[in-house]
Amino acid sequence: MEREAEIVKARESGMPDESMWASFFDVPEILSKLQFNHTIQTAVEFGSGYGTFSIPASQLVSERLISLDIEPDLIKTLSQKAHDYCLPIQAICRDFVAEGTGLPSENVDYALLFNILHIEDPLQLLKEAWRVLKYGGKMGIIHWNHDPSTPRGPSMAIRPKPVDCIRWAKNSGFELISTVELKPYHYGLIFTKKK
Repeated sequence: MEREAEIVKARESGMPDESMWASFFDVPEILSKLQFNHTIQTAVEFGSGYGTFSIPASQLVSERLISLDIEPDLIKTLSQKAHDYCLPIQAICRDFVAEGTGLPSENVDYALLFNILHIEDPLQLLKEAWRVLKYGGKMGIIHWNHDPSTPRGPSMAIRPKPVDCIRWAKNSGFELISTVELKPYHYGLIFTKKK
């Protein structure tokens, strides 16, 4: 395994079982607050995990959701769910931090970066999101609040605050549209790719 992949995994906070993980999110509310809706044709999800957001997000897009994850078992499970429910999900096993997405530039309308910017090099990931987004496209970020009382999440030493994510995104070429409260455990940010 490449060193970068090992770093990404080493910086993760670990995943609880699927039902516990899903209990931390009101997915329809989060997607709505992040302006993820039926106007989106194609979206890319960086780190699909169990598909907690993939399944509902794929039901909103008019074309397809490209879901990327480094874990082969998670991608296999998500692919099976997409097949079983006839969902427009293209599940791809890929180390998108080390290798990029493999997608053409300016190809998607929305990029989802949910609970992932605690990785070693968030700027590299944000620059890849900027590259694949169409001009005028949006990027939604959520992350755990910078609060040690949250039931999950990476250590405080690597957990980004909203101000960190905003600075990184602006340095990658994004413009902040709005901040969103996602109580009780998360915050959200919406950005756009401007010319």
